[in-house]
Amino acid sequence: MLPFSAISLTYVAQKNLPFETVETRLEGWLEHAFAAGFLSDGGALGRYSYLVAQPTAKAHLAYDNPRETADFLQEMTAPITADHYNVELPPFSGGLVGMASFELGLRLEAMKRRPFRIEGRQPWPELVMLCYPAVLAFDHHERTLTAIGRGATPAEAETARDALITLYDQTPVAKSGPKSGPKSSNAPFAGGPLDLETPDEVHEDKVAALVRQIHAGDLFQANLARGWSGRLKADATPGMVMAALHRRGPAPFGGFLTLGDRAILSNSPERFIRLDADGAMETRPIKGTRPRGQTPAEDAALATELTLSEKDRAENLMIVDLMRHDLSKVAEVGSVRVTALNALESYANVHHLDATVTAQLMPGKTAADVLAATFPPGSISGAPKVQAMKVIHEMEAARGPYCGSLFFIDAGGAMDSNVLIRTLALEKDDKDRWHVRACAGGGIVADSDPAAERIETET
Repeated sequence: MLPFSAISLTYVAQKNLPFETVETRLEGWLEHAFAAGFLSDGGALGRYSYLVAQPTAKAHLAYDNPRETADFLQEMTAPITADHYNVELPPFSGGLVGMASFELGLRLEAMKRRPFRIEGRQPWPELVMLCYPAVLAFDHHERTLTAIGRGATPAEAETARDALITLYDQTPVAKSGPKSGPKSSNAPFAGGPLDLETPDEVHEDKVAALVRQIHAGDLFQANLARGWSGRLKADATPGMVMAALHRRGPAPFGGFLTLGDRAILSNSPERFIRLDADGAMETRPIKGTRPRGQTPAEDAALATELTLSEKDRAENLMIVDLMRHDLSKVAEVGSVRVTALNALESYANVHHLDATVTAQLMPGKTAADVLAATFPPGSISGAPKVQAMKVIHEMEAARGPYCGSLFFIDAGGAMDSNVLIRTLALEKDDKDRWHVRACAGGGIVADSDPAAERIETET
């Protein structure tokens, strides 16, 4: 592996390939070394999906490493420069992929930290960074597939591109086909019932205690989550699970990252922050959830109930204010704008309320500065953010990847990132069994009902 400072991504080589949908070889792609992907539903917010594998450099920040996060991020982004931006390329044309765990936010705020483990094994890193000189870009709108390579010379860029094409050609097509099987059937991936880590009554008690803190003036809002854990069946793999998640209900900001005997799988509907190469920033926090209805009338009633809910609208407004504040740390003065508030977004299984906040990055600032200034996402922490994080630390186990972010930083300086909700953390044990942990939560405000909040985690 090369050090990040020795990598150059200046030159670009492209080649158009016969179009396939991203799920065609998705299951097999996760078998490659340090495979990663960003998976879109092809809607208005997600034109592109990307696949990468076999990085040329990788580094991580362990939970007990005392190094400053901002310094680490600046060093890891050494290959990134605005001189490499090309408007004719998709937003990600090769560069960095990163995974930040929720606990990275505790480090950024100099708070007491603790490790995230699965089944008592070694702690997970709080931040992982990998450099990929080549990417497969799937354009869902134009139905094109392009292999893009980067390097210090034109020949090096072509070599990176062609190596990725070869790897893709060697990846098996899903045996049953990406669209086969009834959509309503449940894929039998679990090796048994998932264990609920926080019983219903305990979670409701925690919600009630948090509401009392809010009434006492300690904070305005906090996200409270609980976890489920279990194992996959012996013949199930992370690739099977990721392919099924994407097939059953693709989201605009899904993605995955494999780290040897670990994997993060996400079907997230939520963008954290997008940074364009010209400095335009956008964040889309989500607050408020309802299930989809069984009939059109029931579905419409649930959507209306959500849009009219004073509690959910209050959550949305508080998080918008928080994200405006976070973006202002790195934005040009006067550039922060709220362009949408309490907008209804509907997905395969749930309705959400979301908002959109935009801003213009200060000259001289980079994606590394944006991450350091805004992490963790406000929608899954609370307001004030630091006080909410203290409450989360007291009431929950370590979250790990859940409520963190999977992101890319393009060689030309652009970035996009999700909020790791609808996310599974998996780890393989010494007997090659995959252990899995899933979490779900909701924003607690002054008028939250404990039973309703518990039901929202189940939704």
